[in-house]
Amino acid sequence: MLKNTRIVAVAAVLALSLSACSSGNGNSTNTSKGTNEAAPQSSNDASAQGTTKAEKVKLNYWTEDRHDLTYIQEVVDRFNETNTDNIEVELKGLSENYNQSVDIAFSSKQAPDIIRTTPSNFIPFVKKGYLEPLDGYLNDEMKTKFQPALVDKSNMMNGQIYSLPNYGYSSRLIYNVDLFEKAGITSPPTTLNDMVEVAKKLTEAGKDIGAYGFAINFKGADNSFEKAPRSIAELSGLGGYGYDFKTGKYDFSGFTDIMKAFKQMKDDGSMLPGVEALDIDPLRAQFAEGKIGMYLSISAEPYVYQTQFPTKVNWSAALPPTINGNIAGVAGYWKTGPWLSISSQTKNKKEAWTFLEYMYSDEVLKTYYEDGYGMSLLPEIVAQSKNPEMPGVAGFLPTQYDGLWPISPSVTVEGTSFSNLFIKYVISGGDLDKMISDANTRYNAALDKARASGDVTTEAMPDFDAKSMQGMLVK
Repeated sequence: MLKNTRIVAVAAVLALSLSACSSGNGNSTNTSKGTNEAAPQSSNDASAQGTTKAEKVKLNYWTEDRHDLTYIQEVVDRFNETNTDNIEVELKGLSENYNQSVDIAFSSKQAPDIIRTTPSNFIPFVKKGYLEPLDGYLNDEMKTKFQPALVDKSNMMNGQIYSLPNYGYSSRLIYNVDLFEKAGITSPPTTLNDMVEVAKKLTEAGKDIGAYGFAINFKGADNSFEKAPRSIAELSGLGGYGYDFKTGKYDFSGFTDIMKAFKQMKDDGSMLPGVEALDIDPLRAQFAEGKIGMYLSISAEPYVYQTQFPTKVNWSAALPPTINGNIAGVAGYWKTGPWLSISSQTKNKKEAWTFLEYMYSDEVLKTYYEDGYGMSLLPEIVAQSKNPEMPGVAGFLPTQYDGLWPISPSVTVEGTSFSNLFIKYVISGGDLDKMISDANTRYNAALDKARASGDVTTEAMPDFDAKSMQGMLVK
C-alpha cells in the first residue's frame, strides 16, 4: 500500500480545488496509425532475450499541478522502485507557461512521454496531434471502470480516447451555521426565492457584528460565474454556460430568474459591500471572520479553512439551490475531465502505457481520493474508498445530484461576455430581456461561424435529458 501523506500536506488539493490494475491487453493495437498492428514493443526486449542487460527506459512526465505534486512524486518513486519492466520515470512540475512549454517541446521534438492534460488544453492538444489514442491499450476491465466518467471533447475526440478521468471539484453552497442559528434558520435555501429571503434574514441578524447574508467574487467574472449561477442553472437542468444541448443553440433566457435573484439580494443590501471588486480569497477571509452568511464555491474550501484562513466559525456545505426547488439536472463538477495522456512523439509507448496503468490503478486513485486531493469521478473508486477526513469535507462528497455535463462549444464572441453581462445587471440593472436577447444573437452568430469553419462540431441532441445524468457517478 502506498505511504499516505500527512493530512495537512495532502489536503492541498482542495485548495486549488489506488494494487495496480490488471495488466492491459498485450496485443493492443497501435491506434495512432489507424491499423491493427501490434503496439510498439518494449525497448528493453534485448534484456528479456538474455543478450545483454539493457539500460533503463527513461520516461519524462510533465504536469502543471502543484496541489498534488508531493503525492504524485511519492507514487512515481514507488513505481520506479517496484516495476519489473526496467522503466524509470522523471516527474517535472511546471507552474507557469505550461501549455507554451509543451508547444515548444513538441516543435523541437523533445516532448515529454507523459503529459498532464486539462480541460483547457485537451482539445488544442488533440488538434495539434500531441496525444496518443489509448483505445488500443485498454482492456475490458478498464473500459468498464472509466466508462461512466468519459465525456466527449474532454476525454475523447472523434470517437477515440486520449485521456482517462480521475477527479473533479464538486459545487456547493457554503454557509455559516452560527449565523443561520442566530437568524433562526434551520436549513440552507433550496430555491432562488429562499436564497433571497435567507440572505435578508442573515443580514438583519448580523447587523451587530457587521455580517451580510451573501457574497460573490465578482472581480473574477468567469470564476464567479462558474461557481455561482452556473451551478444553480445546471442543478435546475439548464446548460451552465447558456448552451441548450437539445436545440444546439445558445439560449440564456433560463438565467433570467437567477439574474433577478442575485440583483434582488444586491438591492436588498444583503450582499457584502464591495462585491464588484471582491476576489475569492478576500471573500474567504471575510467568511472565516463570520462576516458572510453564505456563498457558492467548490470543494477547495475545506482545505482553505483548515490552513489558509483558519476559522472558528461553524460552517457547512449543501447542494446549490435550484430555480424553483426542482432538481432537474446535476451540479456539474468543476475543472474536471482529462488527467494523464501519452505523447504521440514518445518512442516508448508500451512503457508509457505501463506507467499509465499504474497511475490509474485502484491503489493510486483510492489514496488520491481518500487523502483529499480531489473528488473521484469513478463510482468504482468511491464505492471502495473511505471518505476523506477533513473538517467540512462531508458536505462536498459525491451524491446522485453531482455529475458531468457534456462540453459546451467554445466560441469567440464579439462584445461583452455573458459572465460580464451577468455582473453588469446585478450591479447596475438594465433591460434584462434586451441584454439576454442580444447575448443570444451574438453567441449564436459566433457558433454558426465556428461550425462553418469546422472549429465546432457539436450538434443538437434532441433526446438530451439532464435528469438522466443523476446517479451516474455513485453506486
